[in-house]
Amino acid sequence: MPASPSPAFQTATESPSLPDAALRRLLWLIAAGFFMQSLDTTIVNTAVPAMAEALKVSPLDMRGALTSYVLTLAIFIPASPWLCNHFGTRQVFAGALAIFSLGSLLCGCATSLTGLILARIVQGLGGAALMPVGRYVLARTVDRKDFVRSMSMVATVGLLGSVIGPLLGGLLVQFAHWRWIFLINIPVGMAGYWLNRRAMPDYRGDRGERFDLSGFVLFASASALLLYASEQLTDHRASATALSASLLTALLCGTLYVWHGRRIEHPVADLRLLKLPTVRISLAGNLFTRLGVSGMYLLVVIYLQVGCGWSPLQAGLMMLPQAAGSIAAKWMVAPLLDRLGYRRLLTGNALCVVLILLGFGLLGSSTSAWVIGSLMFVYGAFMGVQYTSMNTLIYVDLDRRHAAMASSMASTAQYLSMSFGIAAASVLMSLYLPGAAAAAYVVAFHWTVLTLAALTLLSAGIFRQLAAPGVSLPLRGR
Repeated sequence: MPASPSPAFQTATESPSLPDAALRRLLWLIAAGFFMQSLDTTIVNTAVPAMAEALKVSPLDMRGALTSYVLTLAIFIPASPWLCNHFGTRQVFAGALAIFSLGSLLCGCATSLTGLILARIVQGLGGAALMPVGRYVLARTVDRKDFVRSMSMVATVGLLGSVIGPLLGGLLVQFAHWRWIFLINIPVGMAGYWLNRRAMPDYRGDRGERFDLSGFVLFASASALLLYASEQLTDHRASATALSASLLTALLCGTLYVWHGRRIEHPVADLRLLKLPTVRISLAGNLFTRLGVSGMYLLVVIYLQVGCGWSPLQAGLMMLPQAAGSIAAKWMVAPLLDRLGYRRLLTGNALCVVLILLGFGLLGSSTSAWVIGSLMFVYGAFMGVQYTSMNTLIYVDLDRRHAAMASSMASTAQYLSMSFGIAAASVLMSLYLPGAAAAAYVVAFHWTVLTLAALTLLSAGIFRQLAAPGVSLPLRGR
């Protein structure tokens, strides 16, 4: 008889059943990874004006420090399934925590915008495995009927970073130094590294599978060139020739990847999964939703601090209602999906988000903090429902053996659209900016959120394509 596999090692086809205590430790560990990412994102946005002043650039120029991080996530996330197959989820998650902490240290030591961008890329290299590995382990470990609730619990704990981040960022910038907004990640990373050795299962797959290096290079090149081209739109020094060459090369790389991905057995992103309507609609809906809303943090902070003259602490406090609304709504997702299904919930909720964005377009420089805070809370609640629903839709019709690839593709689409969403928001605000006065930033904010509302409206049409009445529980058994 063949020897029994080690308890710490599960093959790709096994679905272990963890004791309740072990499952709780695993959920806390994955939540810690989500926490680090959400803390880093929100704490940086709040500090953008102060960092821009310290590094002697304009606030809108700081988009490079934001987009470089999320683009690195998007580019390197597709490598996570191959890394898990060869090294195991435990080692990959541990390495991700260590590299993310190192990148945070480098960010805290940066003395120029270029140095900060390079350090953010290191951060992104570590962060690229945190979310997809966490999602994959949950999909492999948690019972199908409990998946949405488990994801909601992990996301809710992770969102504590969104609650703490704005306030902590404002406090650190106003009373200490902006460098501490990165250094705060280090103790969290150390705690996660310790817990990883005790809680993370060691899932692996086919170690003989070769990494799709050609596909990875094509995908990375297309993504980076598209973002570079979008960054050049507001640079008066950029030539039309260089911009056109970037766009054409990106289109060529993308086309070559589609051709390449259909010819090999294990592509870096398996486009054959797009034959499933739920996968295709989930990815497309995610793209247009995040294109419309990913830049809102940056826009609101610039509007409050530059346009309205608020302090970093006051602006940070105004981010709290958004995070609180998101957390409060997370627990409603499973009941709403059971009652409405994905189609009606995602379509109707997207239309509500559009209306809320239109509401942001009515804010002025003297609008009451209570009005802004209430709008932020409602916005956070509806976006919390939308994010959780979108993030689970992709798994609905998948066999478990495709969970790793689906997790990788979902995370890649999420961060790629986030990077373009941040770039689009900052580009639009630059184009709408009539001058350097504070009032000009308020006007630019109005027109930018109205344009982003139109982009978000497209996602409602995409989610309408789901089969009626829509499925409710993910990871349907086969």
